[in-house]
Amino acid sequence: MLKNIPSILSPELLKILMEMGHGDEIVIADGNFPAASIARRLIRADGHGVPPVLEAVLKLFPLDIYVPKPVALMQVVPGDKVETPIWNVYDRIIRASGEKFDGFENVERFAFYERAKNAYAVVATGESALYANIILKKGVVV
Repeated sequence: MLKNIPSILSPELLKILMEMGHGDEIVIADGNFPAASIARRLIRADGHGVPPVLEAVLKLFPLDIYVPKPVALMQVVPGDKVETPIWNVYDRIIRASGEKFDGFENVERFAFYERAKNAYAVVATGESALYANIILKKGVVV
């Protein structure tokens, strides 16, 4: 055990976060996301929702301050009547982290999948909310 490390962060996820460099991206995916078929590196976080994983990751992970929007969400497909209150939860978590944040980049569904294929890793959660996928771009520690 280590002190001051959120227990939700597995050794595998901690290793991935340490390996990532400036500009690398990580996807924290909901339970419907095709994580296993897309991920270059897959980390399982079954039984956990995206918000607690996001909150724990942001305790250690700097967001990229050199891009306008270091956090991306999957857009709701036009015509889909899904509500996305989880995005408000993400907004609160990110703002509470102290990281520089000026809103989300919204990425069309299939473009999000393509971007996720190039992400350093995908964290597959058990999140049941729809459109709960989020991409974080890593910054530098200053």
